[in-house]
Amino acid sequence: MFWEFSEKGIVFFPDPYLIGTPADHGLDYEEVFFPAEDGVKLHGWWVPREGSPTLLWFHGNAGNISHRLDNLKLLWELTGVQVFIFDYREYGRSEGRISREGTFKDALAAYRYVTESRGLPGEELVLFGRSLGTALATDLAIRYPCRALILESPFTNSKEMARLYAPFFFDWRPRVPYDNLGKIGQVRAPVMVVHGTQDEIIPVDMGRRVFEAAPEPKELYLIPGAHHNDTYMVAGREYFARLKNFIERSGSPASD
Repeated sequence: MFWEFSEKGIVFFPDPYLIGTPADHGLDYEEVFFPAEDGVKLHGWWVPREGSPTLLWFHGNAGNISHRLDNLKLLWELTGVQVFIFDYREYGRSEGRISREGTFKDALAAYRYVTESRGLPGEELVLFGRSLGTALATDLAIRYPCRALILESPFTNSKEMARLYAPFFFDWRPRVPYDNLGKIGQVRAPVMVVHGTQDEIIPVDMGRRVFEAAPEPKELYLIPGAHHNDTYMVAGREYFARLKNFIERSGSPASD
């Protein structure tokens, strides 16, 4: 019970202050507010690119969507996708208080916003999770249709992360666990796992294990020398080329 009430500042590091918008990077965008199933109002940005695949982005555990602006600009330009990125409750302009249960509700709300309010078929969505967000993307991919699943810096599960960072909670079992390793085998869409070989937060071995447990078709992209937050900077244009190629192939008949 202690852990459940103290995860903010241990697992979650929300920042309520936006440091910019896509317009600051020359991108057209739409400010979006949408509700989670429990009524919490969430905030996100819709960055359009007509006729392109749609990337639904589940970010990591710190900051907010504005801290991803540099990467968002490059993804939009070099990968050729339109993007919907949103903040979990208590992050950025999203309301509510952060919790594990809440993040799952927020992820589903974002998926429903894109498929219902925007009218895009789930089969056309690329679910893109980073770090903490990989657990949310994987969970959605086993329950709802998607074009592809991209997991960057995925961890195995909550228990192994707790053992790594809080070994004093040796027998800790959260009421609502995150579990990439246990769920990835149920995914029925193409899977890409991206991981920096020098990741100091989530060991690259965790990424390898998640990849090994994933069904085919799948692709592993290890980035030599990259840490947890600099994969796209270390790899440069190759990073975006690899993602673009994977997304394009995932939409081909051979991937169906």
